[in-house]
Amino acid sequence: MKAEIIKMLKERDGYVSGQELCDGFGVSRTAVWKVIKQLQSEGYEIEAVRNKGYRLVEMTDVLTEAEIASCIKGSLIGSRVVYYDETDSTNTRAKALAEEGAPEGTLVVAEQQHAGKGRRGRGWSSPPGTGIWMSMVLRPDILPSHASMLTLAAALGVSQGIYRVTGIMPSIKWPNDLVLSGKKICGILTEMTTELDTIQYVVVGMGTNVNMEEFPEEIAKTAWSLYLESGRKWKRGPLIGAMAQELEEYYRKFLEARDLSLLKEEYEKRLANMNRPVTVLAPGGNYEGICRGIDSQGQLLVEREDQTLCRVLSGEVSVRGIYGYV
Repeated sequence: MKAEIIKMLKERDGYVSGQELCDGFGVSRTAVWKVIKQLQSEGYEIEAVRNKGYRLVEMTDVLTEAEIASCIKGSLIGSRVVYYDETDSTNTRAKALAEEGAPEGTLVVAEQQHAGKGRRGRGWSSPPGTGIWMSMVLRPDILPSHASMLTLAAALGVSQGIYRVTGIMPSIKWPNDLVLSGKKICGILTEMTTELDTIQYVVVGMGTNVNMEEFPEEIAKTAWSLYLESGRKWKRGPLIGAMAQELEEYYRKFLEARDLSLLKEEYEKRLANMNRPVTVLAPGGNYEGICRGIDSQGQLLVEREDQTLCRVLSGEVSVRGIYGYV
């Protein structure tokens, strides 16, 4: 009921009468009043006027399960929301929930992580009140070898969600980073559990720097935020809602084609690597070339000096002008 009341207050220009809320949810005026009091204590400025009802005047950057649920508009991603004030890692929590049978689309969000995960075992700085730390549970009927493509689809979803709310379009550094002003604002980590050749579940985690004003010294040269890019603070609930809706759209397109053929053109338009010199840090030895986009499997296409076209399945790729690489 709490999320539905928030949604009604947001959508109504004027007042929502107490009687309307009572009738809509089949509860007493006292029950409605208690919910309003809870919302006010969480940071919602709600005006109550006798014979008129309740009106949402203003809200701070509230992040609660009810607020997130009120911002969800799709039917899959966010169909179940699990929120933590603090946790070790949303990916760890999402995997535990998936093991317990959490349905596809379960969205795990935390205000703060104290053991956030990055790629290759790296940590992820995720202090409270500043970013969006979330993971989603997926159960796609695809081969395990195709799961890495979900990272690229997720990058499109998060970038489009950011654009819808802020008007800012991040570029994508293959395969899993979103970039603004040559610095990282979002990282994506995909993990899966399989049985034989069948995927049990995939967890896609996304950490987005939203309202950070500064960063720890060790990452200050490579990290950026939407606040630093735009000069204004953003409410995270609407951002999460937009991201979830766009993630659902790109996920459905991926499942329709069972590869990235429907997303390839759009991905390449946002690809920070596109037609730029790159250095591929490969197990067999580093090499340089020009990025020529991706194939339908999400592999990065790199044209070497002798004009041979290499396909990079995974690994580190440095792009000049990004993260301080000259």
